[in-house]
Amino acid sequence: MRRSAAFAALLLLAACGKQGALEPRAGRAAPQRAATQVRAATPQEMLKIDPQAVPQRVDDNQGALPERGNDPFNLPPPRED
Repeated sequence: MRRSAAFAALLLLAACGKQGALEPRAGRAAPQRAATQVRAATPQEMLKIDPQAVPQRVDDNQGALPERGNDPFNLPPPRED
């Protein structure tokens, strides 16, 4: 019963998204354009994420690790006799 109620709540929550075009609120003007822009940006252009805001992931940022010398903590696993 609890799962079905949670599922119904999730469906209702998912259905509450805006479907129409983005427009400024009533009585408020659209954001002004920047001094370097030729024209004002559209709402879709304003929602576009700048590539610098989401950098590409680098998996190996260190390269190969150097070999460690005499390491007193580098012990073999215990033997199971």
